[in-house]
Amino acid sequence: MEVLFDEILQDLKIQLDISSDYEVALLSSKIKNAIREVKRARNYPKYYTDSQIAEDLEDYYSNILSLALYDYNQIGGEGELSHSDSGTSRTWKDRKECFNGISTICQYGG
Repeated sequence: MEVLFDEILQDLKIQLDISSDYEVALLSSKIKNAIREVKRARNYPKYYTDSQIAEDLEDYYSNILSLALYDYNQIGGEGELSHSDSGTSRTWKDRKECFNGISTICQYGG
């Protein structure tokens, strides 16, 4: 998962044009959280190895990137439903859209 984390971090640093240690630390936190949320949404069975999980998460690269970017861009505006300033209005897509395409792994309980 470290490779996935590093790849997403590098891509977002370029997209957001950030380089300060503080901004990188904030972004890293958002990426770690996005990975955790996708892992939770996938609901990996206990028998999945770390390697299997890491390989599976590669398929959700864009979801993880989208979640991290969404959350990073929300810094300072958490919980805000709308924003208007000097005639400019801002609304956000629903965060749940970042989870589109992620399905839970079904487990047989029998």
